[in-house]
Amino acid sequence: MEGRWHALTVEEVMAELGTGPEGLTDEEAARRLEIYGPNELEKGEARSLLSMFLRQFKSYLVLILLAAVVLSLLTGWLRTGSILTAHEELVDASTILAIVFACAVLGFFEEYRSERALELLKEMAAPTATVIRGGREKEVPARELVPGDLVVLRMGDKVPADLRLIEAVNLRVDEAPLTGESTPVDKHTFSLPEETPVPDRANMAFSGTTVVYGRGKGIVVATGMRTEFGRIAAMVQEVREEATPLEKRMAQVGRWLGSLCLLVCVGVAAVGIMMGYDPLKMIMWGISLAVAAVPEALPAVVTGALAIGVHEMAKRNAIVRSLPAVETLGSTNVICSDKTGTMTKGEMTVRLIYHAGEFIEVSGVGYEPKGKFSLAGGSGEVDPRSYRGLELLLRAAALCNDASLSYSNGRYVVSGDTTEGALLVAATKAGLDIEALRREYPRIGEVPFTSERKRMTTIHRTPGGRLHAYMKGAPEVVLERCDYIWDKEGPRPMTEEDEARILEINEEMASRALRNLAVAYKELEKGVELDEAVEEEGFVFLGLLGMIDPPREEVKEALRLCESAGIRTIMITGDHKLTAVAVAKELGMETGKVLTGVELDRLSDEELAELADEVNVYARVSPEHKVKILRALKSRGHTVAMTGDGINDAPALRKADIGVAMGITGTDVSKEASDMILADDNFATIVAAVEEGRRIVDNIKKYLAYLMRCNIAEILVMVVIMFIFGAALRLPPLTAAQILWINLTTDGLPALALGVDPAEPDVMSRPPRDPARSIFSLDVKLYLTVVPLVMTVALTYVFWAFLPLGEDTARSVLFLTMIAMELACALNSRSLTKPIWAVGAFKNKFLWASVAISMGVSIPLFYVPLLQDAFNISPVGPGGWLVAIGLAVALFTSIEIAKWVAQAKPGRRASA
Repeated sequence: MEGRWHALTVEEVMAELGTGPEGLTDEEAARRLEIYGPNELEKGEARSLLSMFLRQFKSYLVLILLAAVVLSLLTGWLRTGSILTAHEELVDASTILAIVFACAVLGFFEEYRSERALELLKEMAAPTATVIRGGREKEVPARELVPGDLVVLRMGDKVPADLRLIEAVNLRVDEAPLTGESTPVDKHTFSLPEETPVPDRANMAFSGTTVVYGRGKGIVVATGMRTEFGRIAAMVQEVREEATPLEKRMAQVGRWLGSLCLLVCVGVAAVGIMMGYDPLKMIMWGISLAVAAVPEALPAVVTGALAIGVHEMAKRNAIVRSLPAVETLGSTNVICSDKTGTMTKGEMTVRLIYHAGEFIEVSGVGYEPKGKFSLAGGSGEVDPRSYRGLELLLRAAALCNDASLSYSNGRYVVSGDTTEGALLVAATKAGLDIEALRREYPRIGEVPFTSERKRMTTIHRTPGGRLHAYMKGAPEVVLERCDYIWDKEGPRPMTEEDEARILEINEEMASRALRNLAVAYKELEKGVELDEAVEEEGFVFLGLLGMIDPPREEVKEALRLCESAGIRTIMITGDHKLTAVAVAKELGMETGKVLTGVELDRLSDEELAELADEVNVYARVSPEHKVKILRALKSRGHTVAMTGDGINDAPALRKADIGVAMGITGTDVSKEASDMILADDNFATIVAAVEEGRRIVDNIKKYLAYLMRCNIAEILVMVVIMFIFGAALRLPPLTAAQILWINLTTDGLPALALGVDPAEPDVMSRPPRDPARSIFSLDVKLYLTVVPLVMTVALTYVFWAFLPLGEDTARSVLFLTMIAMELACALNSRSLTKPIWAVGAFKNKFLWASVAISMGVSIPLFYVPLLQDAFNISPVGPGGWLVAIGLAVALFTSIEIAKWVAQAKPGRRASA
């Protein structure tokens, strides 16, 4: 029976659940509580804080860094016989451990915040509920509700469980937390077809939603995890966030480096021992080589660059909560966006008025009361105050109205029904002062709107002391109560042709996804009694007002940018198909094939995957549908960003590669489940964030290439020198301390500076990078191969040339030359394919500063005795400096010339 309660009559529901108009007895409720359990959300398998923290050490890069710590301490033990006296190695190990710990703490907090999403779901449950048990009304804890309980609902109540309504008196429920749509739903008690989707089940009240008007009663049909709310909680538990492209790539790099470390460490030691070298010396050399292979600065550099990206995105109203999400945005090729409030304003707006046989267009978007009235077809601007009938229409719409419009925190807000709010905004645009109008025309009576009546009527006293009745409601209902129509000459009797024409106009406006209301008025005779005035007949039809939640003005340009950047935009909404298609067309989207929730239910995952690349609009969807759509898109290899604001969006936000929550209208649950929050709820902000993400991706490629090139050169130099001069050397050509200094200081600072490199001009005019492809193109791989080989030849020659002056001198000049050449490579890394003058040689001042600082802090190592001893370095004379600077300049120049020649080849497309 689960899920079919809306298809049963009230009598069938009562019979099925063994209850009646007097509710359950206390004894029966207690018995059922034992069977069904408490009405609360269950937690998934809890993970301790310690287990979450220890998980952070499973990263390949982190494990390699921990291995480097062990190797460094092992070197100290071999060198001194005691770890405690190996001061140099202890400093190395402590530095690496600090990096590891910082990265682990960051990862821990990222994981901890995602676990809070379910806790927020629990907090939203109603604490108490009003029930009828044994014929008596009483208040009980909401957790004690059971199927069959009879619950009383009043305005302001939070619905405590899923209910099948048996009584609904003007009952309206805000279901935005569940469905994501902001318009309150009118409720009734009639049975519905079994295939009716959740958003259309008007005879149900769902747990977690709020009664905004009227009263009612309902029988509990589901509690706890069996409610619609509970199903979403279960989905949040089941959906596990997948590794981002960056995390996958770093794992790949980590595996490659781990294999390289093992190969180098074991291979060099084994070969050296077979060649007859001292075994202890070969083990120490192998450890030094392993340290050289590990880019100790990489985790810190990646984290630092992503943090900079987070800061830059925050300036553009995108608050990033998950650091890897910054990079993932750069790879995004599909954006699944909610319609209401993201692509549209989320604020109903009067767009078109039909009055006295003419269409009048109203400009302006949202609740800001700025706009003009003009005759359709460009026939000229209209002053509503000079058209008596049009002013009367807007006055009636403003007075037959319970909403209010106010200015708060820099924006206009509507209190009350959003449709009524739109009428107030239109009247204000026409120059009417709402507050003054309500004082001049005080309301002295009313017949409220109900779902059965589909209209509202109010009685007002005019400044002259007469009574006026104003009516608004569904066009066909209002028309039935009108005997007159206002035309250009004023009121006249309505004919059948008039009525048919109005209904035809109403359908035409509805086909444009406009939500229409008819407005009428009646001037009452002097001396009429109030109860007689309430008789709803003999009204004058004033016109139709067509409203829509309008697209944001900046979204069209954002969609154009998406198209040029190779990013596909998909609209996913709980709204009706007609409305979704109309908004999509107005935004210039290619609608293609449109699928509804009912149609999605009929498709298997495989069938939907086949259609996924053809569908750009999905309407009337549920939370499960969103996850199903995501699965289909991701099965096609897409990197998907998904927006959401309601509780219903939480599973999809976690399933997406990038979950994007709304900062203004979003619930706490959706924000906690997201990777990024839009502070302005604006689709255009997502596009700005994608642009920033692409810049970060480009910069990651730059500094990853830089670090790998430097580390490969270090390994090759160590291996070559070892096999040429190894037997005669007391220590490795570069000690572990020297290599760690280069990796953390010489390489680390410039790599961080590359993270703030400005975006390339074409960053949003090229397709997104395929996450399945290698991060480096063939040209860049060739570059990573050739440059380290050139550096190896030059550095080996330097060591050989200075060796006659002593091993310490040769090692010191080698160390200095390697620092200089790697800093030259940092300047080369502004672009991997374009010469430095093509991207602006001095555009990144941070890079030049980092090069100067890296060299500046390295100079004391050669001349301060305490540092000389710590790093096994001797002073370098003018000859050594001349060689180091000369080779660095030669390397920099040759690389830039090579990039310039390669770029000049016909048909070559440059990319960063």
